[in-house]
Amino acid sequence: MVDRVRIAAHAKLNLFLRILSREAPSGYHQIETAFALLELADDLVVTRTPVDVTLSVEGPASDLGPPEQNLAVRAARAMLDATGRKFGVAIELTKRIPVRAGLGGGSSDAAAVLHAVNALAHNAVPRPEVLRLGVQLGADVAFFASGAAAALAWGRGERLFRVEPPPAAPALVAVPPLTIATTEAYRWWDELHPSPPARGPVLLDAPAFTTWSSVGRLGGNDFEIPVFGKHPPLRELFERLAQTHPYWVRLSGSGSAVAAVYASEALRDDAGMMLGEKRQRLLKTATRALPAPGPEPA
Repeated sequence: MVDRVRIAAHAKLNLFLRILSREAPSGYHQIETAFALLELADDLVVTRTPVDVTLSVEGPASDLGPPEQNLAVRAARAMLDATGRKFGVAIELTKRIPVRAGLGGGSSDAAAVLHAVNALAHNAVPRPEVLRLGVQLGADVAFFASGAAAALAWGRGERLFRVEPPPAAPALVAVPPLTIATTEAYRWWDELHPSPPARGPVLLDAPAFTTWSSVGRLGGNDFEIPVFGKHPPLRELFERLAQTHPYWVRLSGSGSAVAAVYASEALRDDAGMMLGEKRQRLLKTATRALPAPGPEPA
């Protein structure tokens, strides 16, 4: 019997992001986006214990607030409930994905924990139920739990259509010394759109994802105008990154990170040299063309 598993929780990019409408009276926003995985990942080791859930965190982003509010802890308890609460788990999280940067680190951790705890329970919960638990935890969790390397998403991000990802390519993620909560970014968008007309989704053909040149023509990120308006240095960072000749450059989700994809590692590394790390942290990584692997015995 396997009592300890290891799993990687990969970061994501939003290749484009459109806010379609604001629901009344809940205030939730309907979106259309395209997700793609990065090689950048947190590392989780999940061990079977007699009772309850514990969490220990290491890494530069180790201050994640109270454990009760942590998505990974909530995911573990949700899966344990689904399997009959026959055991507990200890989660050891090595944090590499910056927090509140729009890279989906917390959601990815939650999805990884769902699969890890289910593996410790001998996969007692069917895959559709795992995905349902992911949707309940948060919109981005559904994408990470799906196992897809890339997907279109609608609604609150929970309606997914798997697509072939663009080719793996070098990427540079610039992380400024500020964090942005998604709720803040939506509030800033609401301030600019007090009575937004409902918009329809854009219908995309599969060839739109076959090359990074075509991905670059998909459209922008509706968070960029409100977020850059609140944080002019972030707009400057975006513009500096756009001048380094990437295939594609966007604000990552609701921010604060800005990401770019390049034709070669040499171009990416040159871009890193041009930007430097005096005013932002730079993470050299790559996009993934394969789904993230599942849990493995640790």
